[in-house]
Amino acid sequence: MNSIVKDLMIPSVYPENPKKIKLAQTHISSVFIGDSYVYKIKKPVNFGFLDFSTLEKRKYYCEKEVELNSRFSNDVYLGVYPITFDGKKHVINGEGDIVEYALKMRRLPDEDLMKFRFKKGKINSEDIKKISKAIADFHKISSKSKKIDKYGSINVVKYNTDENFQQTAQFLGSSILQKQYKELKNWTDEFYRENKELFLKRIKDGKIRDCHGDLHMEHICLTDPIIIFDCIEFNDRFRYSDTLSDIAFLLMDLEFNNGNLLSKNLCKSYIEHADEKDDDQTYKLIKFYKIYRAYVRGKVTSFILNDSTITNEKKNEAKNIAKKYFTLAHKYIT
Repeated sequence: MNSIVKDLMIPSVYPENPKKIKLAQTHISSVFIGDSYVYKIKKPVNFGFLDFSTLEKRKYYCEKEVELNSRFSNDVYLGVYPITFDGKKHVINGEGDIVEYALKMRRLPDEDLMKFRFKKGKINSEDIKKISKAIADFHKISSKSKKIDKYGSINVVKYNTDENFQQTAQFLGSSILQKQYKELKNWTDEFYRENKELFLKRIKDGKIRDCHGDLHMEHICLTDPIIIFDCIEFNDRFRYSDTLSDIAFLLMDLEFNNGNLLSKNLCKSYIEHADEKDDDQTYKLIKFYKIYRAYVRGKVTSFILNDSTITNEKKNEAKNIAKKYFTLAHKYIT
């Protein structure tokens, strides 16, 4: 995989022959950003909840990503292309053996990305209304079924949180403190014991949908119309969820970045557009899912610490970011 990444940093291996390539790495992907297009390859990893361990699986999930994201960004995802090796170098859609697959996307303007606008202080009340309405409108038309309803049950949601605690035990004393881990786990278990009826009511009210699953500022583009992209494709369990879990991710992301007032306004606007009840039960569930989302971000950022392709400098950065996510999750309960 390292040799593929090295070759894909060479502009001439792309059919568009861009002027330069910028590399962005996550715990599951390598993203190559050109002038007008972006190519993404999936790392050969298996975290249990995600399995990209074979070429066949990586191709399948690339195709799945195109299909699912066409729900809200049908002109952004342009297809899946083979990466070939001719014995000398790796090329996008060239001659030789197919050794990997890349997802091709249209590059969205950096200045319109929600994260970019946020950092510049350029998100206003009208933007918040448009964002909340776009998300609420998507949730209203997203798929629902008896099969999907099961993913909103207390058993499945608890399975998700139990998995988080199991997979982060290895990072105790590193990115998460023992006190944070213990108190968050106890609080979560107590929430389930006290709120069984709340989970049942959400299912009864038809609020468990085929959502986005990874809805934070980096996946929203404030063009006209607003573009939402990069949803979860690798595990239905993380995408089939309560719609409040979806919006809670974005609210948490704003709060993580000290955008508390924007988060408060977005929450109120979403509740209005999504026809949710503006009551204690709704806010109680939003708080629960904000904790869940902050913990998940801490977990997946911690996974970078085990990635042999990442430099020590980047690992230290990841550890500090993960600490902040776990600290935020803990702050919500104190």
